[in-house]
Amino acid sequence: MDMHEFYMGNVFDAYNFFGAHCDTEGTTFRTLAPAAQRVTIIGEWTDWQEEDMEKQGTVYFYYSPKARKGMMYKYVIYSAEGRVEHCDPYGFGMELRPAFASIITDLWEYRFHDEKWLAKRTKNYDSPMNIYEVHLGSWRTNPNNENGWYTYSEIADSLINYVKQHGYTHIEFMPLSEHPADCSWGYQNTGFFAPTSRYGTAAQLMELVDKCHKNDIGVIMDFVPVHFALDGYALAKYDGSCLYEYPSGDVGHSEWGTCNFIHSRREVCCFLQSAANYWLEVFHFDGLRMDAISRAIYWQGEPSRGVNGCTVDFIKKMNEGLHKRHPSAMLIAEDSASFPKITAPVEYGGLGFDYKWDLGWMNDTLDYFRTPPAERKEQHNKLTFSMSYFYNELYLLPFSHDENVHGKATIIQKMWGDYEEKFPQARAMYMYMYTHPGKKLSFMGGEIAQFREWDEKREQDWDILKYPAHDSFSRYMSDLSALYLNHTALNCEEYSMSAFKWLLADECDTSVYAYERSSGGERVICIFNFSDKPQKAVFKGDDYSRLREILNSDRDVYGGNTHFERYGTVSADSKGIFGIKMQPFSGRVFQSVNK
Repeated sequence: MDMHEFYMGNVFDAYNFFGAHCDTEGTTFRTLAPAAQRVTIIGEWTDWQEEDMEKQGTVYFYYSPKARKGMMYKYVIYSAEGRVEHCDPYGFGMELRPAFASIITDLWEYRFHDEKWLAKRTKNYDSPMNIYEVHLGSWRTNPNNENGWYTYSEIADSLINYVKQHGYTHIEFMPLSEHPADCSWGYQNTGFFAPTSRYGTAAQLMELVDKCHKNDIGVIMDFVPVHFALDGYALAKYDGSCLYEYPSGDVGHSEWGTCNFIHSRREVCCFLQSAANYWLEVFHFDGLRMDAISRAIYWQGEPSRGVNGCTVDFIKKMNEGLHKRHPSAMLIAEDSASFPKITAPVEYGGLGFDYKWDLGWMNDTLDYFRTPPAERKEQHNKLTFSMSYFYNELYLLPFSHDENVHGKATIIQKMWGDYEEKFPQARAMYMYMYTHPGKKLSFMGGEIAQFREWDEKREQDWDILKYPAHDSFSRYMSDLSALYLNHTALNCEEYSMSAFKWLLADECDTSVYAYERSSGGERVICIFNFSDKPQKAVFKGDDYSRLREILNSDRDVYGGNTHFERYGTVSADSKGIFGIKMQPFSGRVFQSVNK
């Protein structure tokens, strides 16, 4: 590796130089520690006795023919701070917490068979993207493991089958890089290049991704480029100095009690952009969802403190470099700020993300459905406002893990009313989500209407499917996904202003909404009654006189009250006016069948 390019911030594969690299002859180790007074290595082949590493500029080097794949090791850093044992910042494997030794790992042990998938992969701009967000340790738990975990290999088939049956196109995993605290869900990392040992080895994770690709399922992973865990054995004061973090406490620590990366240091930028590239290149992930981007844009995430120019420049350079290396991989921003051009290309002044989570849509939608029906007329524009800014970015609509924890209540529980009233509202709300422009993301458990808040220590409440209300809700969500997948009007050209038109946007007193989606010659009409009373949606069909119903959230098979064996056709009157009856808390989707 060219160290000049490294210190200029231009390297995207620093993991090929740093870390532990084994071959048939032995293993080579390198670590960056410019402020260290001395660095030694301890490991299984040394019987945990210290052996000196050779200093080569700012890098410490060591080679041993006795160090083999699967052996554990640590670096011992001597500095003004004293003697500290560290895991390898670029380590490819790590012990299960609370232990922290790095593990020599052969990254080429597994051979992928996903060439066809990678050749046809796209960013899904004009195709459906229905993401199932998963915390791997609590989707299902293993009764034969003391911690309740399945390995990446063990869970692969059941997870893939479930995802396919329910109409999801992608799985998004909450962070799988190594982390010490289960309760951080992976967002406070100690091993940015190490798949968490909770669920197995690097080869097993590769197998999981490969199997997903063989089944036409894309895989996205959460990536955290803003902050890291403060554990003393990891990156914090790694060489006795603030190598990876800010020296000032004012900006050095985040709201989560972690250390903020100092992106003005180019070696730190190379570390992070190499980690991002690593998951895309070595593990074949199809995208990265980057966490807490508003905290990268503004100092401490506060617009009043101003833009952090160095971090914004880093994000731009990283995204631009990743796009060049992986043109069909997706970069997704979790960003709550109003900073412009998040999804514009860097060459046009943007940050270079492919999608941005629409957290405004999420908050407005959930606030509306918490509101008692009698008060919804005052909140009517919360469901129309999103389309006034929708074309500013390439938005993704998220109901993520953050909306199912910490006393917030799950999605179904957020609905106004008692137990029985929550189900029809949730069905109608999800129909609104799936017919609204924008890609979709739903957190596990939402598809079975789970009432219990998510707990990383417990698996999802699969036993609730024995109750008719939950079983029929699960069936509805599968049919809703199928609707989204099978109709180009709902999943294509959604970022074109010509593909969406309001039919009823101002019916405040009745809480009725209607809009048209169109693409590829198909026109779909979506109508909603979010009041607790029957209503009629009255609108003019400009150049169509018949509508064929393709989904009704109030069907009896979904737990509703509308009884029929098959969907029918609705005709306009002699003046081209439709008057469509709507049950309380319901949504209906129609397809235009003639001009």
